[in-house]
Amino acid sequence: MSTSLRALQVSRTLLAIIPLAISHLMMASLHAAPAATPLPAPVSVSVAPGASFKECAECPTMVVVPAGSFAMGFDGGEDGRYEGPVRQVTIERTFAAGRFEVTQAEYRAFVTASGHQGGQGCNVLRTGPARLERDAALTWQNPGYGRAPRDDDPVACISWNDAQAYVAWLREKTGQPYRLLSEAEWEYAAKAGSTAPFPWGANPDEACRHGNVYDRSGARAGFPATAANCDDGFEQIAPVGRFQPNRFGLYDLVGNVWEWVEDCYQMPYGAGPVDGSAQRTVGCDRHGSRGGGWRSDISRQRPSFRGRDPAELLSAVFGLRVARDLPR
Repeated sequence: MSTSLRALQVSRTLLAIIPLAISHLMMASLHAAPAATPLPAPVSVSVAPGASFKECAECPTMVVVPAGSFAMGFDGGEDGRYEGPVRQVTIERTFAAGRFEVTQAEYRAFVTASGHQGGQGCNVLRTGPARLERDAALTWQNPGYGRAPRDDDPVACISWNDAQAYVAWLREKTGQPYRLLSEAEWEYAAKAGSTAPFPWGANPDEACRHGNVYDRSGARAGFPATAANCDDGFEQIAPVGRFQPNRFGLYDLVGNVWEWVEDCYQMPYGAGPVDGSAQRTVGCDRHGSRGGGWRSDISRQRPSFRGRDPAELLSAVFGLRVARDLPR
């Protein structure tokens, strides 16, 4: 066979093979797994108590809480809501807690990015006459304030399940161990070294310098609760960070919205855990919440008071604060 004829046959073979190879490559690219979204560059995080950091534009600002020990609980409480027995808890490692409650803007960024679908309907307190009722039209985007929520209002009308979805999104977005606070961490952070009934002392009427509690302004709005004899200027929800921080540099642990915590609700407290970790085995038909809300009796603003509600509950006074584990 002549050289020219052999070259012609090779050319014809290549012309037949090349389109087939390109087709296989295109099909492979169509069926290939999508490329993983790259994690942001790590943010330098100090573990020094009081240090703060923010790991993405939409992420909450975090504050490092020191390790330490404290007496958790109170030997008393409302009927059916015993807050004891008092036990000594030792948190051996620093951890980070949100400087503020998670805001409307931060939660909206999560919903926009993830497509998360929360529940519909929200428990709200009505006046004239005073009554608690579920309004099926309300959501976190409209918690029933009679106005649109502000970007710096704490998000409300979210369930424990929604709160878990939010911290899972933070973990995925940052590659870091975000989570809810445990009951013990929350009480430790709220007390911030205080042994008094309230973080600021024994007098409930000093509350208005420290948080958005139920007070004279709330009483003027007609909500039925036991009010502090002071006026913080907010009848309902308040933007985060408008009051004095506590000794750990955290805001609004008292009042504004109840904050979901990780634990299942066990009453009375069991023998453990006493290392600050969450209790996840007993009473898991309900989960803990802490801090009271803007319409709660002032006695429920004490750090030892324990809320307990189903994971799917939606209420206009329930929000969240996040925690993050720190390297040793």
